[in-house]
Amino acid sequence: MSVPLFNLAPDLTVSRLCLGTMTFGEQNTLPQSFRLLDEAFGAGINFFDSAEMYPVPQRAVTQGRSEEYLGRWIRDRKISRDRVVLATKVTGPSGQMTWIRGGPKCLDHRNITEAIDNSLLQMRTDYIDLYQIHWPDRYVPMFGETEYDPTRQFSSVDIEEQLDALGRAFDAGKIRYIGLSNETPYGVMKFIQIAQRGPGHPKIVSVQNSYSLLCRTFDSGMAECCHHERVSLLAYSPLAMGVLSGKYCLPDGGPTDARLNLFKGRYSEGESRYNLSSNIIKAATMEYLEIAKKYGLHPVSLAIAFVLRHPLVASAVFGATKLWQLQEVLNAFKVELTYEIIIEINKIHGKFPNPCP
Repeated sequence: MSVPLFNLAPDLTVSRLCLGTMTFGEQNTLPQSFRLLDEAFGAGINFFDSAEMYPVPQRAVTQGRSEEYLGRWIRDRKISRDRVVLATKVTGPSGQMTWIRGGPKCLDHRNITEAIDNSLLQMRTDYIDLYQIHWPDRYVPMFGETEYDPTRQFSSVDIEEQLDALGRAFDAGKIRYIGLSNETPYGVMKFIQIAQRGPGHPKIVSVQNSYSLLCRTFDSGMAECCHHERVSLLAYSPLAMGVLSGKYCLPDGGPTDARLNLFKGRYSEGESRYNLSSNIIKAATMEYLEIAKKYGLHPVSLAIAFVLRHPLVASAVFGATKLWQLQEVLNAFKVELTYEIIIEINKIHGKFPNPCP
């Protein structure tokens, strides 16, 4: 079965599964990455997502490898550029990743332009199909935070300046469309509003936010915004960093090479959001695993199928380090989520709402 397609824009058709590459260059070697890309492409996946800061956990010595491996695969396999949709992201303000543009301190014109040029060089491509702002320049609660604190607001780069930089890259043929990530309804609306004011700004077609059985916060406000403004959701972490596979619920705590075990103490964002010591996360996960068992489904296929049934989801952005993991994700298209299954899922969600925001 070939992966179905979705028209993200009039001339931008993406597969409903998007292979994320943030393990390439850290957990996955170059040959391993190529095998995953080969298998995904052969199954009909034409959509690949990266970021200038990848792989994670982020380190100066590995930064940029994910983009590099992706670009090398296209060249080595002699794949026509118009057969793949490349998405990547500019790193938002960070005082930790000092090896990326000296901070990066902000998303001003210089930083965005430099980031785009660097990504084009890393992937050795002439253009990027979908260029995304990895997280906002301004303060917003994200990566596990849920409450907005007005006192934490700091001086930030105007959205107009960000769009102007993106617009110039668009005019130069470097990017085709733009997307946002880890955004709020306010941010999406402001970008759309300002983009419509000025000529030459590329169209905002997507927002890449977390969405899974353990995180349905998108449906509270953001869904209405995206529906009316025709912005599609690229749902990242549909398996909640692998938690929904059930591997971390095993008596031994799961394989030693599973991400949250392998990088324990080195991946603060993942560990805080997908806290394996949380009784609520564990309890919710166990109940979803019981649904999968009851209906004879693989937990991974159940979780992916749930995300794909959302009417605003264009594509589910997933990661895999092994070929059999990729196959479990692909099997989601064989799953039919009946009315009875959805009722049971919603009961669990009502009991444990969004334990991994």
